[in-house]
Amino acid sequence: MEERLQLLKEISELPGVSGFEDEVRKYIRTKMAGLCEISRDNIGSIICRKAGSSETPRLMLAGHMDEIGMMVTYITKEGFLKFQTLGGWWEQVMLAQRVTVKTSSGDVLGIIGSKPPHILTSEELEKVYKKSDMFIDIGASSREDAQSMGVRPGDPVIPVSDFAEMKNPKYLVGKAWDNRIGCAVFMEVIKNLQGKDHPNTVFGVGTVQEEIGLRGATTSVSVVEPDIGFAIETDIAGDTPGVKEHEAQSKLGNGPSVLLYDSSMIGHRRLRDFVIDTAESIGLKPQFNTMQGGGTNAGRMHIYKAGVPSLVVGVPTRYIHSHSGIIHRDDFDALVSLMTEVAMRLDRSAVEAIKGE
Repeated sequence: MEERLQLLKEISELPGVSGFEDEVRKYIRTKMAGLCEISRDNIGSIICRKAGSSETPRLMLAGHMDEIGMMVTYITKEGFLKFQTLGGWWEQVMLAQRVTVKTSSGDVLGIIGSKPPHILTSEELEKVYKKSDMFIDIGASSREDAQSMGVRPGDPVIPVSDFAEMKNPKYLVGKAWDNRIGCAVFMEVIKNLQGKDHPNTVFGVGTVQEEIGLRGATTSVSVVEPDIGFAIETDIAGDTPGVKEHEAQSKLGNGPSVLLYDSSMIGHRRLRDFVIDTAESIGLKPQFNTMQGGGTNAGRMHIYKAGVPSLVVGVPTRYIHSHSGIIHRDDFDALVSLMTEVAMRLDRSAVEAIKGE
């Protein structure tokens, strides 16, 4: 398998729900060793510092390591697991899905279960089944049996979904694109900058606990103290049935996207223009999107101290916040190329012009 495709496969399949990102951090550290200076903040975000010809400006390229998942909260006397969701799950994508419970004794396979539809009333069948009524079946016969498997309250629960190329190999299926894709982008940008004289210092940051409150961005930005911030994200693709064009504009295969607005931040106008101009100069035409709900790491980065001009750029993705999503390989490659070129051009004078008067 080609090296970049192997990276996407491996980083997608890693377990790392919010608060339990250890294996993702270890993977990034291993892959980035020798390419940059590596450190971390006190709650687990990894910081990959790639020095250029100048200490400043400092550019922060942040992707979050965590994926949505669950945490075991209670074991019933019959051996079923009750859970707390970590991140924004929609009930209709959860039932009958396989999960892995990560215990101190090893992995335990489970299935998210519910009361069978055959014995629900007609009124119950018309309603969305509540997360609070779901459970995880690990094949245990009792609470003691589940405990003998190593399961304890507080154990993380990870969706099971293998990486795969579709019939058209440009379309890639995997879990955790939100937001391992951002981590993969900054890793590839740092690789691209090897041996190049970029006029700044680039920080690729894999943050923790983004899905439950942008927490890793809040702490890591104080370590990096950036002059410019980028949240590298997935973007909601609007090219599936039922989605109106104005609701989600980006489409798979049409290039990387720029998020103009979300509930945590309005993209910085002059930084947006700089990125668009850079993209067009290398033959890319970015897509644009807005998101009425939700937020990204940039929502915390841009209000650090006196403020950090920030922007969200992303790879269009179908079916985020579910077990499996789909991206287009060309969009990923284009975003890596764009952010590499941005890093090559963001010198001190460009940053001062972006900040304005």
